[in-house]
Amino acid sequence: MLASYQVLALMLPAGLTRMIVRGLDFVAQRVLPGDTRPLRHRIGEQGEEEAYFHLRRRGYAIVARNFRSPRCRGEIDLIGWDEDVLCFIEVKTRTSRDVKPPEAAVDRHKRREIAEVAREYLRHSPPSCQWRFDIVSVYYEGQTARPHIEVFQNASLAA
Repeated sequence: MLASYQVLALMLPAGLTRMIVRGLDFVAQRVLPGDTRPLRHRIGEQGEEEAYFHLRRRGYAIVARNFRSPRCRGEIDLIGWDEDVLCFIEVKTRTSRDVKPPEAAVDRHKRREIAEVAREYLRHSPPSCQWRFDIVSVYYEGQTARPHIEVFQNASLAA
């Protein structure tokens, strides 16, 4: 079952949705207490949001964010349709290219967890459903306002 904001997001163009979300974030920063999570968590969440809007601009219809199953460990950052292919998407965010690239950070353990959660999600899909695993790398480098985003389609889930 989709939440009302997810249904709304599917119906609105990505630009309008982004403007609404940014406005709500602006109001929340002024009204709610400060975010006490570690910086890396906040940057990771920001990267997932950028990836979400980037994929929407590319034509993906995102149907789930941070999907978890009560039957297994792990989560899938984004799930969406790229035309008639269901995509399970892992987002990795970095502030520098000095360390290993984000797509290399999706190690064997993480791939196993994603595969397990994806199998659980697919249990509720038609048997003929085509699917793939994508990795989105988000780089925040320097003081630029816009991140650099790379999409690696059809990455392997083989451990």
